[in-house]
Amino acid sequence: MKKGILLVAMMFFPAITLMSCATTGDLEKMQAQQKLIDAKADQALRDAQAAKAAADAAKLNADAAAARADAATKEAEAREKIADEKAKKADAVFQRSMRK
Repeated sequence: MKKGILLVAMMFFPAITLMSCATTGDLEKMQAQQKLIDAKADQALRDAQAAKAAADAAKLNADAAAARADAATKEAEAREKIADEKAKKADAVFQRSMRK
């Protein structure tokens, strides 16, 4: 009985192990899939780097625009102050001329 079970087990063992082995075609298919995945990953990396470079350039442009806006605001405030002073002087001259 033990010999019969052993004989049956010995017959099924090679069949089972051969069925689970990968063939050359399976390996080639797996390598092709791996190459495709690697290519997609490389493309995603390049896209991400390009997006980062574009974002950095946009940030530099935004910073430059903000600096120009700040300078324009300061210039406008200075001109407003000068205009107010000139208006006060003109009003004072007008008031003096009205008294005469």
